[in-house]
Amino acid sequence: MELRGRPALVTGAGRRVGRAIAVALGARGMRVAVHYNESAAGAEETAAMVRAAGGEAETVQGNLGDANAPAALVDAAAARLGGLDVLVNSAAGMRRTPIGEVTPEEWDAIFALNLRAPFFAAQAAAAHMRAGGAIVNIADLAAFETWPAYIPHGISKAGVVQMTRALARALAPAVRVNAVAPGAVMLPDEWAPEAAERLARTTPLARLGSAEDVAQAVLYLLDADYVTGETIVVDGGRRVRG
Repeated sequence: MELRGRPALVTGAGRRVGRAIAVALGARGMRVAVHYNESAAGAEETAAMVRAAGGEAETVQGNLGDANAPAALVDAAAARLGGLDVLVNSAAGMRRTPIGEVTPEEWDAIFALNLRAPFFAAQAAAAHMRAGGAIVNIADLAAFETWPAYIPHGISKAGVVQMTRALARALAPAVRVNAVAPGAVMLPDEWAPEAAERLARTTPLARLGSAEDVAQAVLYLLDADYVTGETIVVDGGRRVRG
């Protein structure tokens, strides 16, 4: 796909991985809608970085935990950009929920943001996309492993992987749908340095990943016109340790 000049929406782009993806798209000359929920200042910073990288940027707000917000967000972004060719579903949460402490409210909140929102954003985006559109979902290594303290999170991300495969078939040939599943990339802020060091030691490539590693995988999937329904794991080899 030729990306220069094309309109794209990146959800959760006010910080962390979403920001790196938005800036990478800007560096390819795209017109990027930078989504945020509460981090307006962060979204403005991202937009400035997109422009500095060579792209154009608009900021759009929406609480994707609300059932109707994903479609409204996509429509707003398409209106601001004059269309939509690319959607990157990056917005997500990673909440620690030990098995004995999971509540129905937490379960619903995790699935609303991590799985329901990207599905309905994709549904709305497909209606705007011309032939050659592309959707990239951000999954997680937790979709393929068992993390006892993050069971609802892992199930929601496994759902993202299956959703990617199903949407790829449903939307072909006009729209390609793929996913990236990061591993130890930009750990939660509350994690101790010792935990980060242990993860680096036990990763075959002997380092943690970066948001830019994820962004590069997204760019590959946007460029790869004969790839759809796939999930690229970006984890430094953690999945093949055993």
